[in-house]
Amino acid sequence: MVSLSRRRTDLLAVARRYAADPASWPEPVRFDPVERWYRRLAGGDEHEVWLLTWLPGQGTDLHDHGGSSGAFVVVAGALTEEIPVGAELRPATLAVGQGRRFGPRYVHRVTNRGDQPAVSVHAYSPALLRMTRYDFDGGRLRVAEVAEAGVAW
Repeated sequence: MVSLSRRRTDLLAVARRYAADPASWPEPVRFDPVERWYRRLAGGDEHEVWLLTWLPGQGTDLHDHGGSSGAFVVVAGALTEEIPVGAELRPATLAVGQGRRFGPRYVHRVTNRGDQPAVSVHAYSPALLRMTRYDFDGGRLRVAEVAEAGVAW
């Protein structure tokens, strides 16, 4: 019997593989005092991989990944991830080596709340084409902006 289901890529394993091999990164990490720095490490039919750096206080807005599934792993420092649960944003701090997998409808905000720079590796499948940014008001997500690949990043 032939299976018609495709084997899913473990995106957290992909992120961990790239995180474990900084010598393969096309350039050394940089930190930008104005905004988060990011570079695409790899892209293909199954997934794409991004390297991000975060100075203390830098973070994202509340956002989704435009229908892509994903994962990220912390390479240096610590990151706080917040997800909407009911009427609140529930935080969780991820230290070096910790990561998170998420599906195509996942909404979160990631911030460096620590006092040291942070580095993370992110993997997405399919490749990111858009990201929706949200406001969180009274337990409700309201679309603030839809950002398109090639335009916003």
